[in-house]
Amino acid sequence: MTFQLWHLFLLASASLLGLLLVLVLAEPGLPYDIDDRLPSPEDHEFMGLLAALVDAPVAKAASIEVLTNGVAFYPEELATIARARRSVHLEAYVFHVSAVTDKLVDLLTERARAGVSVRLVIDAIGSWRTPSAYFDGLRAAGGEIAWYQPVRWHTLKRFNNRTHRELIVVDGEVAFVGGAGFASWWDTGPPGQPPWRDTMVRLEGTIVTSVQAAFAENWLESTGQLLTDPGSFAHCRALGSQPAVGTDAIIVTGTPSAGRATRARMLFQLLIAGARRSIRITSPYFLPDRSMRAELRKAVQRGVRVQVVVPGAFNNHPIARRASRRRYGDLLSAGVEVLEYEPGMNHSKALLVDELWVVVGSSNFDNRSFGLNDELNLALPDRALAARLREDFERDAALSRSVDLRDWRRRPMSERLLALLGAVVERQQ
Repeated sequence: MTFQLWHLFLLASASLLGLLLVLVLAEPGLPYDIDDRLPSPEDHEFMGLLAALVDAPVAKAASIEVLTNGVAFYPEELATIARARRSVHLEAYVFHVSAVTDKLVDLLTERARAGVSVRLVIDAIGSWRTPSAYFDGLRAAGGEIAWYQPVRWHTLKRFNNRTHRELIVVDGEVAFVGGAGFASWWDTGPPGQPPWRDTMVRLEGTIVTSVQAAFAENWLESTGQLLTDPGSFAHCRALGSQPAVGTDAIIVTGTPSAGRATRARMLFQLLIAGARRSIRITSPYFLPDRSMRAELRKAVQRGVRVQVVVPGAFNNHPIARRASRRRYGDLLSAGVEVLEYEPGMNHSKALLVDELWVVVGSSNFDNRSFGLNDELNLALPDRALAARLREDFERDAALSRSVDLRDWRRRPMSERLLALLGAVVERQQ
């Protein structure tokens, strides 16, 4: 073996060992046992119960617009930022140098020069390929950039905690939330593949204050600065002066908890446990633990139709896909419908319950999102929004291959062996 090959082998081995170590040391999620006497999701009482349990204030979503794929959400995000007068706050797990980030950074630099407060929180691991120097021009114009949890010897114990939130808040009045960061993946697509499928939501109303508060939380954690300027919390000026208009909604922020009880997990499991007719899940990394799988099986036993859309062959994390497929058996046997999206990578994250409740945000259906990452999800009962997102779900389902239990049982030995490596991923489940 040549020196170069030996060096590559050692590097790959060290990387794999590091991955396995991180996953193996991750603490398993706490199984939740939910009382069967939940109110119906259609009852107003359900919103009050959910908001109390996940510690999220109920606010108003005065305007909600679904933006499907980068061709829709990138132009809208850039246009909204271009109109910023007071502040632009952006938090991202993925912020990779690309044509779309070049446009974004140029625009943010121009806004900063115009006197707009520009602040970015970027995850140090999710965006490790982006050099700090990429933001030199923005800094020179007055913009501020904070790296979330950079790797330092004294912070290694928090290495596994990342901010997975993808959000933008402009002038404290308009917010974008969902699953997409900033990279060519959502713009032109990876080499030889179409752009990633994803969903963002544009929000107006007092609910934006909750998104801004989530940004302020991680800005404080990253910089030690507490955001109190009125320009960042526009709706606070009118608080109590007139009734807020719009649909009742909550922003649920997932933050790691020493007790392993997390808001994001409670949100998903309570909605699944309360479902009466239908559950539709879209998730790029679908790794429900025993407790969640049991909840899905119980839903089917109640007569609820459960459908799950996940990526097919185009998955940027093959090990996670193997781990996911390894657990299809008991779900398929119970009657859960699993559909693998075929055109490309489906990175969208949504939960639809009973044609009424909607959850859209950054959380994957796994314990990394439920217990390790900082996440942000919009949740609300809105039939019009649910119908709009169901259209996207049905379109994705039509472009997916339904997984057959008999075929799954006949999967090749090579896949079964690779799934053993995926089992390590499940250590954190």
